[in-house]
Amino acid sequence: MYHGKDHYVYIMTNKNRSVLYIGLTSSLVDRVSKHHYGIYKGFSKKYNCQYLIYYEKFEYIGDAIKREKQLKGWRREKKLALIRTKNPHFNFLNKEVK
Repeated sequence: MYHGKDHYVYIMTNKNRSVLYIGLTSSLVDRVSKHHYGIYKGFSKKYNCQYLIYYEKFEYIGDAIKREKQLKGWRREKKLALIRTKNPHFNFLNKEVK
């Protein structure tokens, strides 16, 4: 079933690229902005995860939820290898999605 909007699984990091935060949203632009300005309390704010380094787009919410859970279950090295497939230099992509 199509819900009329795209869904994104994304990975945020901090300035030193030492922490990874995985999330899910239907508005990547809005979510990245909220992370950047520290609007969300919790892990991402505590560790200053303000920078987008990876995202995937999904048509179906169920597929996005499944992928988010899969990525959260991966070890750090596997996550880093995934990021390198699309963003080998771990560039901050915040401006790319605006």
